[in-house]
Amino acid sequence: MITKKAMLASAALAALCGWSLTQAAGQGSIAPPAPRPDLGAAPDHAVTPDTLPLLPALDPAIKGKADALFADADEVGQTRALFVLRDGEPIYERYAPGFGPETKLISWSMAKSITAVLIGFLVSDGRLSLDGPAPVAAWQRSGDPRGAITLRQLLHMSAGLEHVEAGDPVWDGDTVDMLFGAAAQDMAGFAEAKPAVARPGELFNYSSATSVILADILADTLTPSRHAEARREAVREFIDGRLVEPLGMTSLTPEFDARGTMIGGSIMHATARDYARFGEFLRRHGVVDGQRLLPESWMRFMLSSSANDAAYGGHIWLNRPGSPGEPVALWPDRGPNDLFACIGHQGQYIIVSPSQRVTIVRLGVTRDEQFPALRRRLADLTQAL
Repeated sequence: MITKKAMLASAALAALCGWSLTQAAGQGSIAPPAPRPDLGAAPDHAVTPDTLPLLPALDPAIKGKADALFADADEVGQTRALFVLRDGEPIYERYAPGFGPETKLISWSMAKSITAVLIGFLVSDGRLSLDGPAPVAAWQRSGDPRGAITLRQLLHMSAGLEHVEAGDPVWDGDTVDMLFGAAAQDMAGFAEAKPAVARPGELFNYSSATSVILADILADTLTPSRHAEARREAVREFIDGRLVEPLGMTSLTPEFDARGTMIGGSIMHATARDYARFGEFLRRHGVVDGQRLLPESWMRFMLSSSANDAAYGGHIWLNRPGSPGEPVALWPDRGPNDLFACIGHQGQYIIVSPSQRVTIVRLGVTRDEQFPALRRRLADLTQAL
């Protein structure tokens, strides 16, 4: 049986080995709570380039830049999947040995953007208000400054709560405590109990705990039940009806805590192809097969800079210079201004470039010191397209 102490020691070891909790501009948790979900490591059977669908011939310069993400593992880390679409059609698809089109791989913080879209559906349905007080019961006491926090501020990572994404030492961070400690039983309760340390909307503070609060609001809006299974089922049905079925994302698998709250900041699973379907949904601004599923106004909100960090929108990263001293998320000096991305710990990316009509999914394992090279290689590929 794995104890909390052993898990915390594992987290510390990961940190000592150079695995950063905030790589690529702040990715989610370093590991999921017990029981440990499938990280997509189970090998597919004999997946080789010859067994994948035959794609049209690709410009050798583009193919070379894509192949380099596999060939240069010492420089950029292990790329497990790379899937590129132009105008919604695949132009490049490749997997590392042991992985393939049916392999579910972990999202890490790419889950945050999926959570934002789910919240957007409820706002468009009139069941939530973007600029009204966030419906969190623990904040409704008279005189509680947290009662003024809005959904917009949560989505912009500017709620003003005392959330520490990555501690020093690592186990002092909220993310480790929330996923490894006693808080794993009720992640939202842990996140919502944090005091206010700034006025709502005053400061940017990237936090996986903030996304869990949004996931709790999602469940509370969908069902009045406090039973864990009822909460899980309500959220699963909502995801199936609003994302999985219309987009064809049949592999999408969210994880939940013991209370039935979706771990909306860091732990979902899907195939590279299904992550690409989500990217295409965003590229088309919420339209699928000519049918608008998400209002244009919500897409404008998600893809507009937040007040406190121009590189961050509504739970999604934008290709713009961020606040001084903040890590660089994308490549604003090289790529189109309209490029944006869902980014996850260890180098998970759904990159969308609307002006180029391109969506790129890169999944793998990249270490702290390899991120500058990975970003450079992804920028090279994007620029070549």
